Amino acid sequence: MRKNISSGTRWEAAAGYSRAVRVGPHVWVAGTTAVDAEGRVVGEDDAYAQAAFILRKIEKALREAGAELRDVVRTRMYLVSLEDEEAVGRAHAEVFREIRPAATMIQIAGLVDARLRVEIEAEAFITG
Repeated sequence: MRKNISSGTRWEAAAGYSRAVRVGPHVWVAGTTAVDAEGRVVGEDDAYAQAAFILRKIEKALREAGAELRDVVRTRMYLVSLEDEEAVGRAHAEVFREIRPAATMIQIAGLVDARLRVEIEAEAFITG
C-alpha cells in the first residue's frame, strides 16, 4: 500500500511530487530545502540554520508517514558550496549522532533559489 505525504506547497502540485512517500516499511523524503509554508527562505546565507530547519521539516514528514528519525537509514546532503560542509555536518550530527544513517554530502551547481545553501533528502525503514 502506498501513502503520499504532502506539505501543501505549490511546488508539489506543479511538479507532480510528494514531500514523502511510504510503501510498506519504506519511507522516502524528497529533497527538502529551507522554505517555509508561505514560500519564504529560512536562514538566508546561514547553512547551519537552513540545515536545522530542513531536518525539522524532514522529521515532520517522517512522522506523518508513521516513521521516526531513528528509522532513517540514509541521508543525502546537497551543498551549493563546500564551505558549508562543517555547518551542515554539525546540524546533521545534532539530529543523527546516535542514529548514524549512511550519508552522502556533495557539492552541486545550484538550487532553485540562489538564497538556498543546502537541500537534504532522507530514506527510512520502519522496523517497529
